[in-house]
Amino acid sequence: MSTKRKAVLVVMDGLGDRPTPELGGMTPLQAANTPVMDILAKEGQNGLMNVIGPGITPGSDAAHLALFGYDPYTNYPGRGPLEVLGSGLETKPGDIAFRSNFASVDKDMIVTDRRAGRVFTPEEQAALQSVIDGIEIDGVQVRFLATVEHRGALVLRGEGLYANISDVDPHETGKKILECKPLSPESKRTAAIVNKLMIEANRRMRDLPLNKERARHGIPPANAILLRGPGRHDEITTLKEKYGIKSVVIAGGALYIGAAKYVGMEHALVEGQTGTIDTNFHNIALKTIECIESDYDYIFVHIKATDNASHDGNVKEKILAIERTDKMLGEILESTRDKIVLVVTGDHTTPVTIGEHACDPVPIVLWSSQMRSDCVERYSEFDAAQGALHTIRGMDVMPLLLGYAGHIEKLGA
Repeated sequence: MSTKRKAVLVVMDGLGDRPTPELGGMTPLQAANTPVMDILAKEGQNGLMNVIGPGITPGSDAAHLALFGYDPYTNYPGRGPLEVLGSGLETKPGDIAFRSNFASVDKDMIVTDRRAGRVFTPEEQAALQSVIDGIEIDGVQVRFLATVEHRGALVLRGEGLYANISDVDPHETGKKILECKPLSPESKRTAAIVNKLMIEANRRMRDLPLNKERARHGIPPANAILLRGPGRHDEITTLKEKYGIKSVVIAGGALYIGAAKYVGMEHALVEGQTGTIDTNFHNIALKTIECIESDYDYIFVHIKATDNASHDGNVKEKILAIERTDKMLGEILESTRDKIVLVVTGDHTTPVTIGEHACDPVPIVLWSSQMRSDCVERYSEFDAAQGALHTIRGMDVMPLLLGYAGHIEKLGA
């Protein structure tokens, strides 16, 4: 009989926090009512995790690569390729991928609105996408996909392209779109193509009927695109190739879907999974159970609402997001507790008191129904420090999960 179990990783984005004056010195995790997580802590093994390394403040993209078992210092392709993969726009090794915004510029290419009013109808998005997607410059094809509101994903496809170039987004209004500059000799041609693309996109967008209509309603025109976060999609060893597992991601945000797809995970769509506090936690639980009951070996579940609340400095909403996740975990465990090995953690600390990522380690609990427990009674940043896992790195999570789930072969005779 097989002793293998399904490996489940649940990441509450930005979970870690610091003592919060509004909560009498407790963290939101300490203040939240988390009966399920507390059971996991009592029956499992706990610790703190420096996702990248001690003192290093993790970006979400690099953090997730580490949690998937990849060294972010050598395997990080840049934010662009991960966002683009998550958007649904296909990228291939050798492509240069960017995050992009529709923007408003004047006749001198000075940015007057970085988001062109932010609000776009589906018809406007389709019209703008149609004039950008398919542009060719010096033998390089442009692929473009409008995504949410003013956002989009853009890919350059052709021979001899390199991502070591500067952004063109000035990141503030009143400044001209920046000249893209090569940051290495081999990137000179790529930078020149980006500069030509800025001019060509503006030429195609500025006289569109939709911009005349927007002007009549006092809405800023969408007459330019701003590109940032360039990265090159390179080959990477997939989870299937590394561990022989079939894996799936359940997430609502493009970055997290993209990071997972980059290492070979499939994406399972969930109705109502938005990545906000109103995301459908019940449907996420149902989809997770469905994936556990199917032929997937590894299931990654991402919850974004905790991080959104942290960035907004909203203590009550962060507590609510934690409590809703706790209820979701209860639903999953009720159906699958003897079939899984589970890790619950965060990808970084985002204190509500500062609203930005910080270097503090995050709590982690490793649980299965058949493992030795430690002395920890509750799931929190402070309690986790007393646990048997002590302090680990993000890259340690995958071996721990897969080892306890029976997917890592014995080393030696």
